[in-house]
Amino acid sequence: MDLGLTGKSVIVMAGSKGLGKATALEFAREGAHVVIGSRNEEELQKTVAEIKEQTNNPNVSYQICDVTNVEDLKNLVAYAAQTNGGVDVLINNAGGPPAGGFDQFTDEQWQKAYELNLLSYIRAIREVLPFMREQGSGHILNFASSSIKQSLDNLLLSNTFRAGIVGLAKSLSQEFSKDNILINTLGPGRIATDRLAELDQMRADKLGQNFEELKSATEKSIPIGRYGRPDEFAKQAVFLCSGANTYVTGQTLLVDGGLVKAL
Repeated sequence: MDLGLTGKSVIVMAGSKGLGKATALEFAREGAHVVIGSRNEEELQKTVAEIKEQTNNPNVSYQICDVTNVEDLKNLVAYAAQTNGGVDVLINNAGGPPAGGFDQFTDEQWQKAYELNLLSYIRAIREVLPFMREQGSGHILNFASSSIKQSLDNLLLSNTFRAGIVGLAKSLSQEFSKDNILINTLGPGRIATDRLAELDQMRADKLGQNFEELKSATEKSIPIGRYGRPDEFAKQAVFLCSGANTYVTGQTLLVDGGLVKAL
């Protein structure tokens, strides 16, 4: 299947590692012109070099971008539009907020989580809209979490603001359809990233368990019987933002190996 992504202008937020990096790599494989953003320039340079080497796609570049910084977001989108002739795809992505329960968080921590995991998505969408409206098409995909279907223990901040992403996408899908802009939400289950390893280690320490034993037990709770690979998640992201998707909008999809039992 030709996904129709050759030469398309793609922005991947938080694209230097984890799911963002895997997604940028898959877009580059399809011939897209990819700009990735992240706060760490050293990591960005390393990731861009790796993607170019693995895909033989020279049209991969980066901009330093803290997603909670308005000017950084504006500069990244302006760079992508100028370099690649517009913006066809926006991948909204950000690192997860701290783990913990209700009594552990201050107003400042709530505010930071809001700015990181919801307001940054709103601002990025605002920046790409003029380009997508002008060209009469676009795809926006918001990365979230399996908590959009089933809350996760000890991840109150994530549970709260990831749910907000779903409401945002559903509402905007109605508003943007007349402009042929499709917006969806993609939630990872237990995908093998550094973030998941960090959370597993925290859980193992809290329970006084061996890390590998806890991981093994967790994998057994997943119907497919293992953690997902980043590329398995990324391929779904690429499909939803490709020319093969012309009618799916306002939807929420989990890539979780059957872990979440909620309808």
